Amino acid sequence: MVTAIHHVGIVVRKLDEAYHFWRDTLGLPLIREATLADQRVRAALLAAGDSEIELLEPSDGESGVARFLEKRGEGLHHLCFRTPGIDRDLEALAAQRVPLLDTTPRDGLAGRIAFLHPHACHGVLVELATPRDEAVAEESPVRFKRLVIGCQSPQESAGTFRRLFGLPDVEVNGGPRAMLGWAGGSTLLMVPAGEVGGLEGMVALSMVAPDMPPLIERLERSRAATLVGAGEITVEPTSSHGVHLHISRYHFP
Repeated sequence: MVTAIHHVGIVVRKLDEAYHFWRDTLGLPLIREATLADQRVRAALLAAGDSEIELLEPSDGESGVARFLEKRGEGLHHLCFRTPGIDRDLEALAAQRVPLLDTTPRDGLAGRIAFLHPHACHGVLVELATPRDEAVAEESPVRFKRLVIGCQSPQESAGTFRRLFGLPDVEVNGGPRAMLGWAGGSTLLMVPAGEVGGLEGMVALSMVAPDMPPLIERLERSRAATLVGAGEITVEPTSSHGVHLHISRYHFP
């Protein structure tokens, strides 16, 4: 049903402030920005390798994004899968009695989009998107690697994503964890909630960078709160707009 992780959505207080970190410090190229009147958000898509990061700023105090911001603060909001046939997929999901927020596609920044109800995917808000045109891939010094999801039962959650979206399994080193996605590409890692402070849902973002020294320099210049280790960087949520962010060294083919 789906072919890739199109993007991960992040709610921010001010888009212009978020650009300082995601675009200027991490170096993610801006693909497009728009104000979406029906969703009451100002949104931007930034390239992150084969996937993208979407930043969402509420344009009024009554939108769902505004309520999310008031209740939870800045942070991970939704996961979007790319699909070549959103109409067909919505029909298939409806036939399975999967709870949907959108029964027909509507216009969004990523193309023709639709959201499933969070109850469908163990509390994770999932969007489907069929892009209208395929943008030329932008080179990015930092690339999306993995979204970490806290679960009561990783195997049960993985089974749901596998059944609804046809996600392939990716081998993971034993234990109670489960990984789905595309080997060598973007993946979802399901971990026991107990490993992530009892949190359920989207809890962390993992990215990769082939050239770490310039990135570390930019992070230091921006005074981001980071912990730098051997070949890895952890950015504190206070500096990455509520997102637990881990960046590791990786040499791309």
